[in-house]
Amino acid sequence: MRLDKIKDCALTVAKVLSLPAAAMLLILPAEARDLRPAMPSTANLSYDPANEVDVELVLAVDISQSMDTEEQEIQRAGYVAALTSREFIDAIQVGPIGRVAVTYMEWGGVDEHFIVADWTVVKDAATASHFASKIAEAPLRQVQRTSIVSALEKSVELVQTNQYMGLRRVIDISGDGPNNQGGSVTEMRDRMVAAGVTINGLPLMMKTNKNSWQAMLNLDHYYEDCVIGGPGSFAIPVRSKEGFADAIRMKLVLEIAGLHLKEPDPYFRRVSAREPVRCNLFD
Repeated sequence: MRLDKIKDCALTVAKVLSLPAAAMLLILPAEARDLRPAMPSTANLSYDPANEVDVELVLAVDISQSMDTEEQEIQRAGYVAALTSREFIDAIQVGPIGRVAVTYMEWGGVDEHFIVADWTVVKDAATASHFASKIAEAPLRQVQRTSIVSALEKSVELVQTNQYMGLRRVIDISGDGPNNQGGSVTEMRDRMVAAGVTINGLPLMMKTNKNSWQAMLNLDHYYEDCVIGGPGSFAIPVRSKEGFADAIRMKLVLEIAGLHLKEPDPYFRRVSAREPVRCNLFD
């Protein structure tokens, strides 16, 4: 058979075989026609070893109305001191990759989030100092409500939309009161943990001994039962202004190094030894 006849036959067969498929496309609704899975964009497939980090860390800091100016200044100074401490730098440099990605966000009520220092790779004293300087130089602000729910949701969004690839993803949330806006804090916590993050807490209890509506007794218990979650999660309470920097430094070192405090420890009290907190009491 001549070559041109073979080609004609092949084209005819291909057209006949394509008719059933074409008919199926005509009878299917438009939204059901393309059954192929969407391919990720080229950007998502790109790989940059410089974006590999040991930890992606969100520092989510409470600036609600109950935090007065003096406390906010102490809080800022505590984070700056901890981020530039020798212990923090050492913890980073002993990691398998030797660098972390960190961002500092202040939060208050629903949708009140302020990125004070955007994502930065910290690997040594110079990069840590550069990141901490952004926190130190930013103006203080204050908002009214306390939505831990919204803060957690925004923190996970920051983790999921950055360009970094961390071996661990950690949200470090600090606050001096319970969630009072935005819905169920436990439901949001469980959703965020299911998304692959660990949530650690820094309950600020400097007003616990004061006769003030702003103070909440046993805020550390609330954070343990209602806020923190994920593998190796923990909460370290801050009970005095003098101990603020030390507590933050300890917490950052534990988060970066992936370590755990040995028990028993004065910072911790097992949940089984007390009544559980009613997490939805304030939602």
